[in-house]
Amino acid sequence: MVVASVAMARLMVSSSFSRSLIPLLVVLATAASADPGVDAWLKARAQEQSAWLSSSGERGNASSGPLGLWRERAASDPGIQNFVPPTSLAPLIRAVEAGVVNITTVNARDRQGVAKRSTGSGFVLTPDGLVVTNNHVVSQAEQIVVRVADGREFPAKVVGRDASTDVALLSLETAAREDLPAVYLGDSDKLEVGDWVVAIGNPFGLDHSVSHGMISAKERVLGVGVFDDFIQTDALINPGNSGGPLFNMRGEVVGVNTAIMSQGQGIGFAVPINMVKDLLPNLRENGRLERGWLGVDIDDARATSDGRSLVVKAVYRRSPAANAGILPGDRVVAVNGRSIGSYLQLLRKVALLAPGTEAKLTLMRGTESKEVTVKLAARPAPETLQAMASPGNMEDLGLVLRDLSPDVAPQMGYEPYVGVLVTGVVPRSPAAQAGLTPGDLLTEVNRRRVKDVAAVRATLEKGGAGANVLLRVQRGDIQQYVAISP
Repeated sequence: MVVASVAMARLMVSSSFSRSLIPLLVVLATAASADPGVDAWLKARAQEQSAWLSSSGERGNASSGPLGLWRERAASDPGIQNFVPPTSLAPLIRAVEAGVVNITTVNARDRQGVAKRSTGSGFVLTPDGLVVTNNHVVSQAEQIVVRVADGREFPAKVVGRDASTDVALLSLETAAREDLPAVYLGDSDKLEVGDWVVAIGNPFGLDHSVSHGMISAKERVLGVGVFDDFIQTDALINPGNSGGPLFNMRGEVVGVNTAIMSQGQGIGFAVPINMVKDLLPNLRENGRLERGWLGVDIDDARATSDGRSLVVKAVYRRSPAANAGILPGDRVVAVNGRSIGSYLQLLRKVALLAPGTEAKLTLMRGTESKEVTVKLAARPAPETLQAMASPGNMEDLGLVLRDLSPDVAPQMGYEPYVGVLVTGVVPRSPAAQAGLTPGDLLTEVNRRRVKDVAAVRATLEKGGAGANVLLRVQRGDIQQYVAISP
């Protein structure tokens, strides 16, 4: 009897049974008390089992399958910490749906003279009648009508729109004295994959259709443009949902529904509301995206020890960054208090801000943390930026030069290295004021013959910063001297 009890106890302990078996072990130990050795062994095994089960709250509320192949939660187990499954979304929907609007547009007439009608969605941003929607909803519209949840309809006009982010700002023309139900905006940076979200809109013209799902991914790049930074969700988004809000469980708008993936099901995308927040003042003031410019080159390939900050490779002279005291080697950590992890994030943050906006940059200079305020300028045209980054950029003069190499010279009708080719002139620069134009050929700088860009740069450096420069310029068959004052 004692031997059988010992064998059963060993089986129970080795199989890691639940704490409900501990009393049975104690009973067996009592039954075997006649044998002191067995009694001590059983008590020790019971203590080990009790300690193992209580070492983890989750393990303590679990039972094992046969041979310990899986775990099952006990009925009394509270489950995952800090997780409360929603029982109904009805209270949230009732609280926010009044701020969602239906947008009907009449577009330009086609070749047959038929005016195309289309519908979309949007949401009320301010009680006096500002509405956010997608750019593609209103980009071709000649007439826009917005219907709010209580059935009232208002004609609307476009205040500003931007195709690169697919965001548009509308104003209801007769709603200045109306108290419209404005939504709350949330913080899309705080979203996590798995967070519950609700999409409300007017798919296929069906008013206030609701779908729910979760955040499937963040910072999705779809190949649309430099501002690609979409929230992916499996909440159903169909044609007509465009421009509608994506709500979190606090009833805050965290995204503007904008796109669906036709090849798949349950894959929709929304513009993060934090990007929209950065863009809205720009649209309100300028009617379109006037891109801000910092004036730095970033070494995006160079990793830092913290894995996040971006190293400034170069600072353009007279740029906003130069005026703010930013130096090569500084590391950009955050813009306006929001951390930056890639060059594209920095570009988005800065470019969405209007020229003239003051942005606060958090930098690391060595081991020292610094905050600088930068007044952004208008972003130059792409060809100007390319010229500024060129090795032949002579910033002080406002000239962009290029070597007259053997592959370039024949195209221009010159012998190789008989001078240096002017490929760009910065507007309102000293070179522009002196009358230089692209296509001119520089043959002398300060009476010294020059045959390549390096020779021009060396001669200018000998003259010293701010010194007057005498250039010999060939234009066609005519050569003349031109004096430039940097």
